[in-house]
Amino acid sequence: MSREQRIRVDQILRQPGPGPDGPRSVEQIRAGFRELMARMIVPHDRIRTAPTTLGGRPALRVEPAAGPGTGEPSAGTILYFHGGGWVFGSPETALSLTGHLVARTGLPAYSVDYRLAPEHPFPAAIEDTLAAYRALLDRGADPAAIAFAGDSAGGGLAVTTCLAARDAGLPLPAAVLAFSPGTDATRTGASMDTKEGIDPVFTRAALEHTGAMYLAGADPRHPLLSPAVHADLTGLPPMLIQVGANEVLLDDSTRLAARASEAGVDVILDVTADVPHVFQSFAGVLDEADEALDRAALFLRQRVRTATAWEVGQADFPR
Repeated sequence: MSREQRIRVDQILRQPGPGPDGPRSVEQIRAGFRELMARMIVPHDRIRTAPTTLGGRPALRVEPAAGPGTGEPSAGTILYFHGGGWVFGSPETALSLTGHLVARTGLPAYSVDYRLAPEHPFPAAIEDTLAAYRALLDRGADPAAIAFAGDSAGGGLAVTTCLAARDAGLPLPAAVLAFSPGTDATRTGASMDTKEGIDPVFTRAALEHTGAMYLAGADPRHPLLSPAVHADLTGLPPMLIQVGANEVLLDDSTRLAARASEAGVDVILDVTADVPHVFQSFAGVLDEADEALDRAALFLRQRVRTATAWEVGQADFPR
């Protein structure tokens, strides 16, 4: 645990982005996020990637790198949903997270390039993530060997895609891993105010700016927009929620965990002090990030069934 590391990460995140003061355009937001995430450490020597498609959308296939003693990837699949407020981000911007999970677990992953607002508002993203899950099932993947994972908006999608799958009568995945999930479009959590200024990433105004693009007039109380306060979480698979104590979205996680527990879901709430939104992105820079990813990898290995031969995704790489 390094106070100096935490201070440095906070300083990096507080650096002003490109463009004028005030609300930035979608293009400026997307460019700024790409620039920030390009600074994150990706374990390129431990993974290999290939573009593919899943459920009719582009996706990035991420596998442990082949090498002496590594063998085949473990049976199972991480279905990953990137962050970015449903407005920005891509599988490439999330590769530090996906790559570290794959390297630590030995599980291959698909990272889905779902449609973004404002061009494609709610429920387009959930339609795409659910279609990706259906595609895995249609290929014969065992749901007990699939885990949903995501960060920020993608963490919210990991939860709401489970809800959509349940309501569609599909078998549910083995586990849900959510990094700092966005799960309350009503913005009613107390941390929205108590963490204002402490959070180096978000303000209420910034979240409402991009949130309005995704909602496009939809009722923020919809269960697929605010599962932390308005969804019935009954029947969801075991869930690990990791969040930083310095986030305005802290209560999105704490209330989601409480609601899941009340619904009989096996849930772990993992709160790390003095760190920001999706701090796991700073693996290799921040000790707390590496430790959290180790805990996340252990959770996935414990929950995802890997007893059968590896089946899913072999066609995505030449042999």
